[in-house]
Amino acid sequence: MAAVPAIVLGAPLFALLWRLPWSDLGGALTSDAAKSALGLSLITSLSATALCVLFGLPLAWMLSTGTGVTTRVVRALCLLPIVLPPVVGGVALLLAFGRRGVVGQWLADLGIQLSFSTAGVILAQFFVALPFFVLSVEAALRQMDIEFAEVAHVHGASPTRVFTSVTVPSIAPAIAAGAVLAWARALGEFGATVTFAGSLEGRTQTLPLAVFNLLESDPADAVVLSAVLVVLAVAVLVALRDRWFGVLRSEVQR
Repeated sequence: MAAVPAIVLGAPLFALLWRLPWSDLGGALTSDAAKSALGLSLITSLSATALCVLFGLPLAWMLSTGTGVTTRVVRALCLLPIVLPPVVGGVALLLAFGRRGVVGQWLADLGIQLSFSTAGVILAQFFVALPFFVLSVEAALRQMDIEFAEVAHVHGASPTRVFTSVTVPSIAPAIAAGAVLAWARALGEFGATVTFAGSLEGRTQTLPLAVFNLLESDPADAVVLSAVLVVLAVAVLVALRDRWFGVLRSEVQR
């Protein structure tokens, strides 16, 4: 019976590599569509990852120290993008930050448009990737030895100084791992991006969107770009396997 899920999970990857046009690999990767999508994906995914680190770090610290109802509600909201269908997330982003959205209409008055723009791609990727960073960092904060932080506090260091000088260096490996996981998730985002930002070549068409479009016009190139995403995903999972499984165990125990 264990062979059944192994086949279901392994057969698609084997088929992808089996059908990979090795002779046309170089041409597919250097095509205009591939280079445009790859370049845009790198820019937007790295930007989204930077936002995850900038805003996710204080959020993870708040979640790790809080115990009240507000903390539980915020944690639920933070985890929601993991289980929410990506297309639904894109619709929610559109209703919130679109030109006629709850927040977007005010931004439009200021001349700021997020939907169907490169900035919208970054926002969609940030939306789906943030939980992966927060989970990794929060788990590390909960397991951290707080003795050094208490000593620094006793000697007069402010909470901010303790956080930046003691806490952050202590959890640096978790921050790095969380950033890599967030980057991988942002790089592979499709549903929220296509719904909120569209698929405009050179502006919003990231690598997953390019794969979808190429399936109709050039299936061979679509297979090549799919293989690139698979290799990146496998590399991230292999490199961070123990740390990510530790985060999942921590969440289950909680």
